Amino acid sequence: MSATRKLLSQNFLTEPATARRIVAAAGIGRDDLVLEIGPGDGMLTHHLLHRAERVVAYEKDPRYARRLAARYSGDDRISIVCKDFRIVEPPADPFAVVANIPFAASTDILRWCLAAPRLTAATLLTQYEFARKHSGDYGRWTKLTITHWPDSVPALGERVGRHEFFPVPRVDGAVLRIVRRPVPLLPAGARADYRRMVELGFSGLGGSLAASLRRVHSARAVGAACVAAGIATGLPVGLVAPEAWITLYHRLHDSASPSGPAQTARRKPRRRR
Repeated sequence: MSATRKLLSQNFLTEPATARRIVAAAGIGRDDLVLEIGPGDGMLTHHLLHRAERVVAYEKDPRYARRLAARYSGDDRISIVCKDFRIVEPPADPFAVVANIPFAASTDILRWCLAAPRLTAATLLTQYEFARKHSGDYGRWTKLTITHWPDSVPALGERVGRHEFFPVPRVDGAVLRIVRRPVPLLPAGARADYRRMVELGFSGLGGSLAASLRRVHSARAVGAACVAAGIATGLPVGLVAPEAWITLYHRLHDSASPSGPAQTARRKPRRRR
């Protein structure tokens, strides 16, 4: 393990059977373009090439990039790019991401994947706690997950024991799987309003989602929306399930329109006599 690799917080997967299962769980097909992040010694790369049409592997460590480039020098199905994946422009064609990602860069990489317009799915081996947090396995939901819920579905995959990595990390790993919805839950024109509502809801005022929403919407509209979504008005924002956010958006969006049922009644001007 090089000093550079330690700095990048990368832990190699050492079990071929686990690597094979992770790639199988990614659902890669023969026509797919796959981006791999931090391939290192190529444990996942080997299995990806058995399934995908083309693999582009982004390796930040020059030593491992050179090794992989030499190993696959005669294979035109794979490209090795020595570059930090986080500054890469997403492909214009549909693509998937499969990777054993550096633990320290997990949030940056997840954000990159969720923001990529043509991503079909991401299969990320990361820290167990991180995968649980962003899949909602704790019964709590992050702002990042809620923000992208209309477009992507997160799921907790296989847990990988820490002794299946080298060097051995302090915690177990797990697969976080993100799948793009074939049909988004909200139209493109609604995304900006939905994301503003999520930002408002996570602003933390009063310790509850409803209290935060009342900064912009009437108490009556927020109360009706919470009833429709099946949530208590005092419920902390992190405990509100993603499906409830969609209901809240529809209710508050409708109530904000001039003809909406929860529109605050305006006093009619008196006629002059």
